[in-house]
Amino acid sequence: MREALEVARQGAALGEVPVGAIIIKDGIPLARAHNEREGTKDPTAHAELIAIRLAASSVGDWRLTDTTLYVTLEPCPMCCGAIVLARIPRVIYAASDPKGGAAGTLFNLLQDERLNHQVDITQGVLAEESSQLLKSFFRDRRT
Repeated sequence: MREALEVARQGAALGEVPVGAIIIKDGIPLARAHNEREGTKDPTAHAELIAIRLAASSVGDWRLTDTTLYVTLEPCPMCCGAIVLARIPRVIYAASDPKGGAAGTLFNLLQDERLNHQVDITQGVLAEESSQLLKSFFRDRRT
């Protein structure tokens, strides 16, 4: 998670909302990404989606079984959909998102038994550090 936070900081330095994601397989990072919505003008350029695309390209398969996604903010519904479709078995996130979190806060799409894949979730890992990074980013943008 510390590495995901560093990736988030890199995004913040570029004016992106500081969210970082890393996908690991067998202890080896397959992909690292931060939000790129501002730079690309793409509303879907969330850190998780970019990391999923990079990891799938890295392994040569859209199925990301036996991987873990670390992300600094609870995934939104769009990202949760991609996580389920990619068959990622485990997600570890830092801060909960009371406005858009779909991995336990507002919804729990990752463990919805009506879907064809469920995900093991660990929440709150370095949550305070991630929350402070986000708060500082938005505070600085307002001043």
